[in-house]
Order: sequence, then structure tokens, then C-alpha cells
Amino acid sequence: MRRLLAAVLLVLLGLLCGSAAAALAEPPVEFVVEDRAGVLDRSRLVPAVEAIDFYEPTRVAVFTYRGAAADNLNEEVLRFARAEHPEWISTDGQKWADGLFIFALDPVGRHVGTYMGEDRKVSLEQREEIQNASKDLLRDAQWTDGTIAGIRRGAELINQPWYRSAAFLVTAWSAVAAAVLGAATWLIVRWRTRVDSRRELARGDASYANVSMDLQVTELNAGTIPESSRYGSTVLEKHRTFLAKYNAATQLSNQAHALTPRAMGRRPNLKLARNYADASAELDALDDVIADTNALLNRGSAWAPAWDRQLAPFRSDLAAIEQMLSKRHAEGDSATAAALRSFREQSQRDIERWSAELAEGTISPETALDRLRDARTHLTELLKNHADTVIAGFTKNEREAKMMREEMENAQAGTKAKHGRAYEPSILGTVYPSYYFFSVPAFNTGFSTGVGSVSSARGGGSTTGYGASGGSFSGSGSSSSF
Repeated sequence: MRRLLAAVLLVLLGLLCGSAAAALAEPPVEFVVEDRAGVLDRSRLVPAVEAIDFYEPTRVAVFTYRGAAADNLNEEVLRFARAEHPEWISTDGQKWADGLFIFALDPVGRHVGTYMGEDRKVSLEQREEIQNASKDLLRDAQWTDGTIAGIRRGAELINQPWYRSAAFLVTAWSAVAAAVLGAATWLIVRWRTRVDSRRELARGDASYANVSMDLQVTELNAGTIPESSRYGSTVLEKHRTFLAKYNAATQLSNQAHALTPRAMGRRPNLKLARNYADASAELDALDDVIADTNALLNRGSAWAPAWDRQLAPFRSDLAAIEQMLSKRHAEGDSATAAALRSFREQSQRDIERWSAELAEGTISPETALDRLRDARTHLTELLKNHADTVIAGFTKNEREAKMMREEMENAQAGTKAKHGRAYEPSILGTVYPSYYFFSVPAFNTGFSTGVGSVSSARGGGSTTGYGASGGSFSGSGSSSSF
């Protein structure tokens, strides 16, 4: 079996490597740059493209222009070719000229297109591959690098020999490697699962040990929290189930520690270890909140660090505002961005004032928590307003706006499984649900996923027609958005 496998591999390697070098060795016979948009760096573009090898002698042309989102790039390329480069069109006027590959870009309307002569044409799916190869760079306004990437991918696909096609490679390598990959995958999955199970078990043990060690102290702290306090009474509600949850975590601990090393490689047991770790971590956070609630509301000796821990999430949000606003498409110069910056400056002064008044005894801990809650609620509203600004600035139509808005809303209300958001170990985080406050990290998550979803949707469909002015022209080509 080993000899047969080795022989097949040698044949495949000889076929692929020996023939490929001879096939991929034709630089462009001509390279024309029509940068009407003025966005390309010719000093980098020309030598880079001239160094790209095609399978057959190919004329390469690049065309850029400043259009609009509603434009049909195919129609604009054809209109330009008819007016400025009739040699790009076949003698009968119905196709692109043989031997030609055109890469077109509209940096304003954000379209990219690819067009080929009949002897150079590829499938619609492959044209999309060529366009997609450039889109990440084009989205970052790296126009020259994006153009080079698209042309390079075109060179790999145009007139591609059958033995280098994806279908052949998949079939050939699958026949040889299926059994090997299957066994290797199984081993890797089991090993990875075992490693993850051990990590979750260690995480659970660390939290469980903390909870167990502080169990009596937690009960003492809970016993002196004033039930008359709005915040204290809610924390006490959480405490009433504390012992039941601790007993449940103990059972999970016993089950997880009974697993053999081999059993840890099974997915259901990884879930068991993770449940144990999550349950213990939640208890570990809650007993800290119980201690802070007791210290702050009763103004115990540890009230100052307890108050600092309540401020920590808000301070973190304020510190992250500028970085959030500096991101691309984040509308950092907008009125809503200015409102966020102004709020940050005012809030930093407010925090110092609240802390001083709390230390002097001129306000109660309850009042201090009320002010912190109100400030975080105000930040939530400002972030929602700025989300509307960002959505309006990035999206092109109501469908895109709805898509991005849903991502922003999901980020605020999302579960830990979807967005990685966990229980906030603070008094406010215990009293109010996780979706009550819109944090800067949640905004960033919604912003990133929203931009990604909209960008993917824009690139998801290709336009193949040449518009009303194209007439009966049916040359191979298409365009898509980025």
C-alpha cells in the first residue's frame, strides 16, 4: 500500500511540476494602462504586471474611471473601448478581441470588472474569482495592489491547462489522500478536543477553588448587604441561588474529573468540561460582586477599590472611544462622533467628582451607582446615534442599511456564544441584563460584522449585461461591487 501510494504521488508530482513550468511562461505581449480615475501608481503597476506570466501570449489592459454606485461598469468599459480603443473589440463588433484581458476598476462607484476575448474567456465563476482576489485590497483603497492581485489571479485561470484545474487537482489528490486525510483528521480532532478539555478543566478548577475558599466569606458578605437598597436587594436575589449553583458546579466537577484521558478526546465530554468551567467562572465573578456590594453599600474599609471596580467598565468604554472613531468608515468627523468625544471629556470629570463626593460622604453609594447607571445609559444612546450615522455613511440602500442595523443590534443584545460577551462582574452588570448597556466593544463587534456582511453582499452577485448602449454586444465579461 505504501509503495502504491508513493508511486501515485510521484506520478502526480511529475505531471504537475514538470509540465507547469513550461506552461506558465508567457509575460503580457502588451500592457495598456488607461487610468482615467488617476488612482494607480504606474511605477509599481507596470513592472509588476509585466513580470506576471500567462499560459498563452495575452494583451492586458487596465481601465479605471470615476463613476457612481448605480453605474453599469460593463457598459462604461464597452463605451470607452468603442471610443478610444476599437482594437479591443473584434472585427464584427460583437465580442472582445482575441488574446485580450481587460481589468476595469471604478474606485468611486466601487465596481470591479474583468473582460476577455473569446480565446481567453473563463467561466462566470472564475471571473468572480479574479474579481474577488482584488476586493480586500480595493476595499482598503489599495488600488494598485488590488489591480495587480486581480491580474495575477487572471493569469492563473485564463487558458489554464486541464491538469492545473481545480477539478482535476481535487479529483487526483482526493483519490490518493482520502484515507490519509480521514485518519489524520480524526486523530487531530481527537487530540485538539483532548487539549481543549484539559484547558477547560483547568479553567474550571481555578474558579472553583476560588469560590470554595471564599464560600464562608461570601455568606458573611451576603448577610450584611442592606435589603432596603435597590441594588442590594437585586444582588441578594442572585445570592439566593448561589449555593444551589455551587452544588451543581460540584457535580460537574466530579463528572469532569472522572474522565479518562481517552474520554477527554470526545466532543460531548469537552462540552461537559466547558459547562463546568463556565459555571465556576460565573460563581467566581458573583462572589466578587457580593463582596463589592457589601463593601460599597455599607461603606466598609474596602469601599474605595470596590467603587473603582464599578467604574472600570465605564472607564474602559471612555478610553476606547477614540480608537473606535479612528477606524475606516467610522465617520470620525461626524456630529455624533463629536458628541461622543464631548461626552468622554465630561464623563472623565464627572467620575472624579462622584468619587470625591462619595469619599466626603456628600452622596450615598446608592446615588453614586445611580449616576454611573445614568452615564452608561447616556453612552448607550450616543452609541446608537453614532451607529445610525455609520450605517447612513457606509450603506448604499435600505436593504444594506437594514442588514447592517441588524448586526449592530445583535451585537448589543447578542449571546456569549455568538459574540463572546460574558457576564460583567459588577453591581450594574448583575442588576441589569447584559444588553441594557451598549458598550464600545459591542459597538466595534457590530460595526465590523455589519461592514463585512454588507461588503460580502455587494460582492455576491455579478453583472454580465452591457446596458442599453451595448446593443447586441455579447463579449465575455462581468463586474461586481466591492
